[in-house]
Amino acid sequence: MKLLQRLCLGISGIALIALLIGLIITDPTIWQPAAVSLAVSFAIGIGALDSLKNYQYTAWIIVAVVAAMIYPHAFLKWGSVDLRNKWLILIIVQMVMFGMGIQMSIRDFSGLASTGKGVLIGLACHFSIMPLMGFLLTRIFHFDPEIAAGIILIGSCSSGLASNVMVYLARANLVLSVTVTAMATLAAPFLTPLLMRLLAGTLIEVKFVSMMMEIIKIVIVPIGAAFLHDYLKHASPKGKRNTYIIAAICVLWMLFLPFGIWHSFSANLSAPTLQSAEVFNFLVGAFLVGAVYHQLYLNYRKIDQYIPYLSMFGIVYFTTVTTAAGRDNLLHVGLLLFFASVIHNGAGYFFGYWLSRLFKLDKNSARTIAFEVGLQNGGMASGLAGTMGKLATVGLAAAVFSPWMNISGSILANYWRRRPVDDNPPQL
Repeated sequence: MKLLQRLCLGISGIALIALLIGLIITDPTIWQPAAVSLAVSFAIGIGALDSLKNYQYTAWIIVAVVAAMIYPHAFLKWGSVDLRNKWLILIIVQMVMFGMGIQMSIRDFSGLASTGKGVLIGLACHFSIMPLMGFLLTRIFHFDPEIAAGIILIGSCSSGLASNVMVYLARANLVLSVTVTAMATLAAPFLTPLLMRLLAGTLIEVKFVSMMMEIIKIVIVPIGAAFLHDYLKHASPKGKRNTYIIAAICVLWMLFLPFGIWHSFSANLSAPTLQSAEVFNFLVGAFLVGAVYHQLYLNYRKIDQYIPYLSMFGIVYFTTVTTAAGRDNLLHVGLLLFFASVIHNGAGYFFGYWLSRLFKLDKNSARTIAFEVGLQNGGMASGLAGTMGKLATVGLAAAVFSPWMNISGSILANYWRRRPVDDNPPQL
């Protein structure tokens, strides 16, 4: 593997020379493929450099952006398949969230007993600083309404697994980080639509109940499936038996749906009730997925190690399709949107840390809250934009903000890792 990575580093050098030549003579047939080759070869080759290998995932996101900007039509449709289809987006974002859920555990919530104060501070900072900062940036830079709404949307989403990874790298308070992420995820179905309604309601139409239901489908359903798998790992024989009985009932329910039941629901239920019934069916499906996945796990114990790669693929997919769909908008506002992402992200780190210190949290916990506030769940934002059918506008902020959050988070985590503090683990 090291040999391949070093070879790719050499290829990236050649590709860089070709890129420069193509740009100098303004020949797109040279510089365009050279740019993609440079991005791909460097993303592979970076693994050979110890100082940069932690940025390999971010390098692949950059590959997605470069390829989609240069060859946008290649990432909008494959044959008759529209890559922006909202159901395809929903399935992939659920896959991303399932991968996130696999890395979490029901036991994560036990951290509430020892980190209650830190969790409250983290949640309060996260769901106030970031949406308000996003709202302020839209007033300063005067983006188009749907692009502005996307900035507020990513600021209103929960934190994601990236914050836990950065806290781990920084050797900060991992128990607090995981607990805040878990609680923010559970709070998102209510708080994200509320914040969008309050701050972005004049920019786009925000249907509170509809958005809440979509977040349940996007986040709670797949993470619930992962938690069922986690429960079955430690369940008693009676608990497992009861779980599989419920799973059998779920199978029967899903089999009966196509034979008139769903048609009857559609004809007789009001729109809100029908929406609730749809979410119920998603929850039934999640129960089945969790049970089936656990059976796979019993036969292939290493499967949990590979699921996060599916999540990474999903994020790269969102970035690619969103960039391709919004290429024209990015050519006009991309640089300004990137500048906004740097300010937004930096404000999260700064205010998350110093407000935590103001409320008497120790330095390690304050570092943790900085990551929890500064790092948003880009997959959730992309998924919501996709279900709205506005991936090319509302989804743009997530496509631009996510790569920068990974880069800045890695830099800050490594900086703090080299500067450990003497605080004992917090007793909050």
